[in-house]
Amino acid sequence: MTDPTRLPAEGLFVGRARTSEAAHPLVVTARNGEVIDITSSAAPTVRDLCELKDPADYLRSAKGKAIGALAVIAANSFEATRDAKKPILLSPVDLQAVKASGVTFVVSLLERVIEEQARGSAEKADAIRADIVGLIGNDLSKLKPGSPEAMEIKAKLISRGAWSQYLEVGIGPDAEIFTKCQPMASVGFGADVGLHPVSTWNNPEPEIAMIADSSGRIVGATLGNDVNLRDVEGRSALLLGKAKDNNASASLGPFIRLFDETFSIADVKRATVRLSVEGEDGFSLEGASSMAEISRSPEELVKAAMGPHHQYPDGLALYLGTMFVPSKDRGEKGKGFTHKVGDIVTISSEKLGALTNRVRLSPDCPHWTYGASHLMRDLAKAGLI
Repeated sequence: MTDPTRLPAEGLFVGRARTSEAAHPLVVTARNGEVIDITSSAAPTVRDLCELKDPADYLRSAKGKAIGALAVIAANSFEATRDAKKPILLSPVDLQAVKASGVTFVVSLLERVIEEQARGSAEKADAIRADIVGLIGNDLSKLKPGSPEAMEIKAKLISRGAWSQYLEVGIGPDAEIFTKCQPMASVGFGADVGLHPVSTWNNPEPEIAMIADSSGRIVGATLGNDVNLRDVEGRSALLLGKAKDNNASASLGPFIRLFDETFSIADVKRATVRLSVEGEDGFSLEGASSMAEISRSPEELVKAAMGPHHQYPDGLALYLGTMFVPSKDRGEKGKGFTHKVGDIVTISSEKLGALTNRVRLSPDCPHWTYGASHLMRDLAKAGLI
């Protein structure tokens, strides 16, 4: 059986799984095509493993018990066909805060301004896009936020009447950092991802997420889908919470790849993040983001999120943002892309594998009922804390 997570052969991977044999989620690693349960009192959660002095060294030598073949467990993780009696993969983070960065690719800044100018109307997007690109061009990949050149672009847009809050975070000195979901609320490989039912214009956001410990040390990376409601956010930036934080709207996985001699922050900065969408209606879409075009480095974004001004005792997972905003028409010309229930979204990168999810409405996705209090009680009952 082919492994749908596409994990590379080399590397140190940590994640979470659930089995019917344990009340608590398991901390697992992938080795030689097997998923190994390494849950222990030394690291009963992924948060605890990431807090260790050398997480990679610990994972490299951690002993455990195989719970099944990775390909088989990954295949059983798909929500539509899973057997609850058999192991499934979960989101690889647990107690960490789940945060996200917005407008970190200057290229995607135009799309955010378009959303706002269109007031959530997909029909107006093409005309507004052509107008703004004609004014300032579309090659903004080398623009550095806060630079004189960035301020000149900002002035042109303001003179055009296209001022936007997104300009401040896209080309100004301060990054946008927001809460994507609560700890324990993200979903993993194979799970359904949710759209709020009020939305009629939305899209996936293929991203890399940094994993940092409580001191701000970046220990690894994973893939993420920062599901976005373009119409809701476009109506008002103050609706960002409703546009971003809904049941099952934050996907991470399949595993966290820890930094070691085979994988570093330099690999993240060189990565290409690919997206594919396959609809039940026969529609297909492909795209890619080059992390080399990010306007703020991963280190800068983590420092913007945490430090003396803001602490996270359990660390955080931080989505880095995307430059890929799909505009390919799906149906009537000029209305662009929006999801349909049943879409299969796959986000992949060579050194991080592939994260696949099915799109549904948030109320129809399994409700989030297992939180930090449940985890602590179950770990205590198992004698792990």
